[in-house]
Amino acid sequence: MRRTRPARLALVAAMTLLTPLTLGGQAAAAGQPLLTIANPGFEQGSTGWAFTPGTGVASNLPHGGTGLVYLDAGAGRRVSQTVTAEAPGMYDFSAWIATGGTGGRFVVRVNGATVGAVSLPSRSTYARYTISRVELRAGDQLETSFESGDGWVNADDVMISPAAPADPVVTSSDPKVVEMFDWAKRKANSWVQLPGTVGPLNVDERYPSGSGSATYGPSYWAGYAHRSAYYSRDMVHQLGGAAVLGLHAENKSMLRAFAASSTAKHKYFPVWAVNFDNKTYLSIDYRNPHSYVREVPAPFELVEKAHEAYRWSGDPAYLNDPVLWDFYQHTTKEFIALHDAQKPNGVAEGTGDGIFAGAASYNEVGEERLAESGDAIASQYQAYLAMAALAEGKGDSALAAGFTEKAADLKEYFNTTWSGTGSGESMVRGYTVDGQALTGWGKENSWFMPMKRLIAPGARNDAYLDYVDQQASGSGKPANIEAISYLPDTFFAHNRNDTAWKWMNHVYDQRDVQHPVSRQGPNGDYPEVSYTLVDQTVKGLMGVEPDAPHHRLTTQSRLPAGMGWLKIDRLEIGGQTFALRHDGSTKSTLTNNGSSAYAWEARFPGRRSSVTVDGTAWPVRTKVVDGTTYTYAEVSVQPGRTVTVEAG
Repeated sequence: MRRTRPARLALVAAMTLLTPLTLGGQAAAAGQPLLTIANPGFEQGSTGWAFTPGTGVASNLPHGGTGLVYLDAGAGRRVSQTVTAEAPGMYDFSAWIATGGTGGRFVVRVNGATVGAVSLPSRSTYARYTISRVELRAGDQLETSFESGDGWVNADDVMISPAAPADPVVTSSDPKVVEMFDWAKRKANSWVQLPGTVGPLNVDERYPSGSGSATYGPSYWAGYAHRSAYYSRDMVHQLGGAAVLGLHAENKSMLRAFAASSTAKHKYFPVWAVNFDNKTYLSIDYRNPHSYVREVPAPFELVEKAHEAYRWSGDPAYLNDPVLWDFYQHTTKEFIALHDAQKPNGVAEGTGDGIFAGAASYNEVGEERLAESGDAIASQYQAYLAMAALAEGKGDSALAAGFTEKAADLKEYFNTTWSGTGSGESMVRGYTVDGQALTGWGKENSWFMPMKRLIAPGARNDAYLDYVDQQASGSGKPANIEAISYLPDTFFAHNRNDTAWKWMNHVYDQRDVQHPVSRQGPNGDYPEVSYTLVDQTVKGLMGVEPDAPHHRLTTQSRLPAGMGWLKIDRLEIGGQTFALRHDGSTKSTLTNNGSSAYAWEARFPGRRSSVTVDGTAWPVRTKVVDGTTYTYAEVSVQPGRTVTVEAG
């Protein structure tokens, strides 16, 4: 990683121009000047930066593009840039840094005072470091600085993100979950693009300079950090965590971009990856309308997650935007009809001819020529349920009833016919193009079936969950951390809280391990990792199910053994803020800090003998949800009020 002193560097923008730093607003209005930190990727030599002796710009081993900045070992060396903020705002600053020793620092100062600093470890390969929530006023002097240590320091690809609109805070009797959530929320927001930034398109490992440029829209990285785009599969898995951070504009813009790409010429498949302009398709994954990466679960998950985004935000655009609504309808009708020829049964199929011809499964590893897969049929089931709920929200009760029936019929067909009669490793998880039923371990096309609650509750489902944990814990463990990040969701969906927490810990504890794709950096710098840990803390451990359109909130404690209590403050749902605390599995407390009353359903697994609300006896009511019996209380929580529900 030592530097070489380069000849004059080319001025062509390489991958580093993915992240020009622009301040002064959430978007670049026409004619409005933006305060820009010049040359964030050092593609223009030393332009914009101040260098002390023993520092400079080099061209060997950059993180991206052709340039990087280096600092030789020894105290007192610095590379910095100072700019003036022209408007107020709050921002996150990130950079990719490699070091040959300890003692170096990445620092942000405002008006000469240090407001954030990262002490750099010794790591000879690049990792991404972030300084979060730096508040600026108009006229403030902002300094971004790299400072030397005991070994060399290389830095590249500086990026600024608008600070997350929401800043939830977790406290607990267990310090591990506090540490995990704090790391995850800060890391997740560091991937958010600043709208109005002009950056290149179609950047990938083959073409680090990309092709052309465009103004970026509201979006965040979802997929490899060395490509200028977000991916449908990653984005839908990150959406819940993004919603917790208040990234509703980003979620909607990205969902809409995929929806717009689902056209008749694509046979209603959305494209696989969209550049950060929210318009153009990433060229490495899109050759032409007949040859582009596409996988059957993705369109169904996009419908499911659009409904989830609606429940978090309450934004009526999810019902009224014709681009989105047409996408929901095409996906749950024409898309299935157009992709159901090899095994006509109402289940959408892949071709068996690879990802550029339409793959049935998210599992891209192996030689199985799948026509139907467990992850596709499970995602189709959830898309039907989402479509029913969206239709109900739109006031179309007949359409809602129709999709509710479709979901029930598909679930019955899966459990009585499609999945065979076996249990555990003998359960069918897919069918090849020649009609062969496949059992055994299929990674995504295995764990999606219970994760999406497609398997009927009971002994067969329990045995399959045991099988998933056994395989993922042994020789069947995926090599890539982003695949493992689905496992907490899978086990939380069935109240296997200790197992889900085990896998959350595994994902978090692997954050500093090098990702199998070397240019991606450590596992923790794969964006999906941080977003899913945020979501799994709130949706998983705290059991939060928002319904902003109807001012409703359902909660359930899923605390693992040994975690006495868990609390989240500044939880935003539909523009209102709440605090929620669980004490064990029998006591929950909700504070409504918003301006409107919310109907709160506090759930507790099992049949309980008593329920109290603020110490007063309450009627004991039960319901069965996905095969589990819950005792619950429904209480109207008025603005400014705190309510405690306890089950005995």
